[in-house]
Amino acid sequence: MKPIKTIITCFLVALLAVSCEDYLDPINEVPIANDVSKPQVTINFPEEGEPVVDTVALVTVKLVATDDIELGSVVIQLDGAQVASFNSFKDYRRAVIECQCEVADGDHTLTVVATDKTGKTSDPKSVSFKKITGEGYIPMDGEALYFSFNDNYLDFISGEEAGIVGSPGFAEGKVKSAYAGATDAYLTFPATEVMTDEFSVAFWYKINATPPRGGILAISPPGDSRNSGLRMFHENSGDNQNLGLNFGIGEVEVWMNPFVTIPPTQDWMHIAITISTTHAAIYVDGAVVKEQDIDAKISWANCTSISIGSGMPNFGYWEHYSDLSLYDEMHMFTRALTGSEVYSLYSVK
Repeated sequence: MKPIKTIITCFLVALLAVSCEDYLDPINEVPIANDVSKPQVTINFPEEGEPVVDTVALVTVKLVATDDIELGSVVIQLDGAQVASFNSFKDYRRAVIECQCEVADGDHTLTVVATDKTGKTSDPKSVSFKKITGEGYIPMDGEALYFSFNDNYLDFISGEEAGIVGSPGFAEGKVKSAYAGATDAYLTFPATEVMTDEFSVAFWYKINATPPRGGILAISPPGDSRNSGLRMFHENSGDNQNLGLNFGIGEVEVWMNPFVTIPPTQDWMHIAITISTTHAAIYVDGAVVKEQDIDAKISWANCTSISIGSGMPNFGYWEHYSDLSLYDEMHMFTRALTGSEVYSLYSVK
């Protein structure tokens, strides 16, 4: 029996050898390829032109670096200074990197350069962004938009930055810094967040009576139409300034003009407008200065955008162009505020 086993074993080995030779591809050694291409870099975060908002002074950089053969290093620079570098990678051809960098508030440029093992360097990849560090903001009930204007034009509820027309700026505000109007300048924001049956806005305002007329806040349809939307403005009245409000309720327009008359040297004042489905009231420094019943709810027909600091582009007629005044701590709501809520906003100084 032993010789038979040996014969069978040898036969099987021979059969396997024939099978491998006849039916399977031979295993050939693959030579290492030539390193032809320079590395490539993609920055996924921050995004070009987008603000980075957080409660801490850190930015999480997210990027991907690739090479055709093997990466050697990845270097991250902030405003020209190196802040991080990497030279060890699990996947030597593709590195997915996330790292936190300490970044002060303001405008910055992030640049990433990758180098492969043969010394070829990627084209520098850069993004520009603004870092905004602020306390976590908890909105009030029904609050849709909040602009602090602390050296930024950010809505702290949506996290989106207002559109900027022209070259507005910042100045010393009622609370930290404030929006400072400029000729042919204003901010824009989509109106969809506030287009409900009720509306309120509250903010600090310091008037600049030059030019003598200007738009303050406009959510208005195109053309000379005032049966929908809302328009707030200032106009000269002798040596003083009138502040007025107009809004549309569908079939007619409502005027509350002036709701206050002030000298051109007026210091900071707190203004709040509240419009329910049946009543409108305007507060200055926490107290009602004008109110009236209305026959229908406010209409937003054909309104698409909010303009802050000008009547433009839809309420530029009657010379309600850009306003060179100062604005601070602006809140907008999808409901009518109570008197006590208005006073609470006024009391935060």
